[in-house]
Amino acid sequence: MAAFVSRYAQAFLEVLTSAKIDTSAVESQLNDFLATWNGSPELQEFFVNPAISSQTKVGFLDTLNQKMKLRKELRNLLAVLIDNDRIGHVVEVAAGYRKLLQEQLGIRQAEIVTARQLSADDQMKLVAEVSKLAGAEIDASFKQDATILGGTIVRIGSTVYDGSVRGRLDRLKEVLVAG
Repeated sequence: MAAFVSRYAQAFLEVLTSAKIDTSAVESQLNDFLATWNGSPELQEFFVNPAISSQTKVGFLDTLNQKMKLRKELRNLLAVLIDNDRIGHVVEVAAGYRKLLQEQLGIRQAEIVTARQLSADDQMKLVAEVSKLAGAEIDASFKQDATILGGTIVRIGSTVYDGSVRGRLDRLKEVLVAG
């Protein structure tokens, strides 16, 4: 992530925090804007085109905002990104903001890899156990990898908990080779 991305994300979070704004409402609006952004290559091309003035782009943002009804803080973030020729990085800034917000709320990211697809109930139980392990609330993403044969691999930050069958077999192999 580029250094400027984290600066914009941090500044946006600080504005929302200092104004005691409900971040769930901002999150919903941010999702709406990003869906519009990601769904329209023409919109992206317009906003990143250096031949179009920032003033014209901000004017168009305000026209778009009449329909989207964005909070002024989110609208201002987008306008600042436009003015500084950084609007092309809005997805990265949003991701950086979300990461910082989760850290502030004490929520940790976890990647959970399983050999088979889990039911929603099994996923909830596994997230509860991982949450206990991490000592924090968990925002989990699930991936499927049949090569682990069974069990689970959990990544929280730089820590990896390998409870997979493949991992156990690899560790047993190391012991046998070393012995």
